Amino acid sequence: MSGSMASLVARPPLVPKRFVWPYGGRTVFLCGSFTRWQAIIPMSRMDSCPDVFEVLCSLIPGYHQYNFYVDGKWRHDEQQPFVNEIFGVVNSIYLLRQPDILSTLLSAETPGGGHMEVDNSASGPVEANPMMSESDLLISRHRISTFLSRSTAYDLLPESGKVIALDINLSVKQALSILHEEGIYLAPICDSSTCQFVGVLNAMDFIQILKELGNHGTDLTEEQLETYTIADWREGKLLQCETNCNGRARPWNFVSAGPDECLKDVASKILQNNVATVPIIHSSSEHGSLPQLLRLASLSDILKHICRYFEHSHGFLPVLQLPVGSIPLGTWVQKMGESNIKPLAMLGPNDSLGAAMSLMIEAEVSSIPIVHDNDSLLDIYSRSDITALVKKKAYAWINLDEFSIHEALLLVQDGELLYNLPNGQRYHMCSRFDSLCKVMELLAEPGVERVLIVKDGTRRVEGIISIGDVFRFLLG
Repeated sequence: MSGSMASLVARPPLVPKRFVWPYGGRTVFLCGSFTRWQAIIPMSRMDSCPDVFEVLCSLIPGYHQYNFYVDGKWRHDEQQPFVNEIFGVVNSIYLLRQPDILSTLLSAETPGGGHMEVDNSASGPVEANPMMSESDLLISRHRISTFLSRSTAYDLLPESGKVIALDINLSVKQALSILHEEGIYLAPICDSSTCQFVGVLNAMDFIQILKELGNHGTDLTEEQLETYTIADWREGKLLQCETNCNGRARPWNFVSAGPDECLKDVASKILQNNVATVPIIHSSSEHGSLPQLLRLASLSDILKHICRYFEHSHGFLPVLQLPVGSIPLGTWVQKMGESNIKPLAMLGPNDSLGAAMSLMIEAEVSSIPIVHDNDSLLDIYSRSDITALVKKKAYAWINLDEFSIHEALLLVQDGELLYNLPNGQRYHMCSRFDSLCKVMELLAEPGVERVLIVKDGTRRVEGIISIGDVFRFLLG
């Protein structure tokens, strides 16, 4: 009986563990308690990083000790935990049983619909908060950088689809109506007289247009927007920049990429120029013809490409398994005694729409969490919501300083905007103990530009992570 019962006892699932020796050498081997200190495991030199050796082992959960045999000498990594044992100074680790995180990227949707509430069961105990290894970060960044350098913007092009461009001579009213009807919040601007693309009209421009025109009179009138063209707006901004920019990047500096440019360069252009998208342009060889607009490439497109490639290679990007609260990522609520360079901006539902627009401009943020008095999340107001003011011509009769954010959100929720998430959800939430991999999975969904970090078991806002934050961290 005991023998048959023993045969039913399942072995604990193995946990993948990457061992790294980042200090060079000619030959490096790994030995440890998991080999009974007898067998040695050869380690491989990492491609394009000759000083880094690595090997991936599958170990049972629990406590392990290990050491490195480098060029005929026993060595330990002083940057990792180590102890004095009968075998000398050795490194030590404690492996928890953990799921295959990266293999679930872009897999089945969360039960209950397209939105993501905080999964307390997946967040783990507070004390399980691993620290970031410099070697793991180096390896992850190197592999993502190499992959993006080998991929081109052409890889992002769909088999079919449409891209909308606006003529520079359109009135602001016509342009905003098109954006609203198409369910988008930005579009490239073309100048038919020169056969060139000259810029991108986006929600931030609309914010500034509303505030600027509103200053010319007591109320913004529909006639003003009908006579005010995109060209007028561009000319005014260029003139203003001549005296106020002080060497900063000129507005309407058109940033584009060719289909053969690598995705690393495309991502860098988006981050360095602080733009939402980069148009992919194929220049025509015919003189006097408008270049072909192939796609608007975004960080979301590039992130989805990364997730798809590494979907079944979870061990290749070890830093993605870390909880987002343990790495320098995103913007967080300032705590007592802390000094945040860029504190998290939040507003209440009764604050004015004008205050929200001013905050977006001054703080250079694309969205603002709307919270109750106890910082409990109510909703989020983003740049993309601005085009909802086109509906029922709200821009013509509202006073920005008297119209509340709550009233503005009613305009948004009453519409059928294409950039909303499935089931009408407008944001994703997760916990500070959720992995970076999970946050990337959410950000890879269409229309998602940020994830709100809320306290476990509550809706109290603790931080916000944008897709730009993730790329700045991964690309260094």
